Amino acid sequence: MANRTVKDAKSVHGTNPQYLVEKIIRSRIYDSKYWKEECFALTAELLVDKAMELRFIGGVFGGNIKPTPFLCLTLKMLQIQPEKDIVVEFIKNEEFKYVRALGAFYMRLTGSSLDCYKYLEPLYNDNRKLRRQNRQSQFEIVHMDEFIDELLREERVCDIILPRIQKRSVLEENNEIEAKISALEDDLDDDIDIEDEELLKYDLDEIPKEEKKEKKKDKKRDRSRSRDRHHSREREKHKKDKDKERERDKDKRGKDRSRRDRERRKEEKKRDNDRKRR
Repeated sequence: MANRTVKDAKSVHGTNPQYLVEKIIRSRIYDSKYWKEECFALTAELLVDKAMELRFIGGVFGGNIKPTPFLCLTLKMLQIQPEKDIVVEFIKNEEFKYVRALGAFYMRLTGSSLDCYKYLEPLYNDNRKLRRQNRQSQFEIVHMDEFIDELLREERVCDIILPRIQKRSVLEENNEIEAKISALEDDLDDDIDIEDEELLKYDLDEIPKEEKKEKKKDKKRDRSRSRDRHHSREREKHKKDKDKERERDKDKRGKDRSRRDRERRKEEKKRDNDRKRR
């Protein structure tokens, strides 16, 4: 009875909400100590207190596949199915970051495509650090905006397969959602305006003397570097030419020596023949 979904719960994506968690992981959660001791008879109001006690996020860990408290509370939310307003308050909670992460994860599992983009995309501006426990039981640091990006892009997060959602471009074409505006665009526009104002203050002829000197120095350095490269190429070329000349001279000397040896042998042979005739 303690593991059943509440009677008046609505089906999510055409199935029992708890079935969004795979059966093997679900059974591990039911057998875990945290589920039996901390999640028993939890209501939506008491769930908030448990969410505030969270200190890290994660799925399952260890060789015997133990669930994290974050995953246990997620399944408990699927079981009791809190109202949408409560989940939205979880997401909007700025004081407790793990409460926000839990609400965002639950919204991604149960919400429509429109709700996921509507409530999760504003969290891209939250860059607070989160601790996450991986499958090897080790803790790693991720940021809230990274976690939200994984929820909207990845197929599996915290060892749970996420339901498919429509692409944002499709929703924009159907005029169901407004075009995405990045919070960084305003900062970029401000920087560009400041640079334009500084350029308008003085013309190229009115560049400060120090900047002119630095530019001259840079030009001299570039020239000296180009000259050095040119001289080094010339030296290498000259060296290669000398090596080729030496090889040619060596071959020529060898040919002359062999030719002289042949002529000497011919003369000796001729003398021997003349002696024999006498």
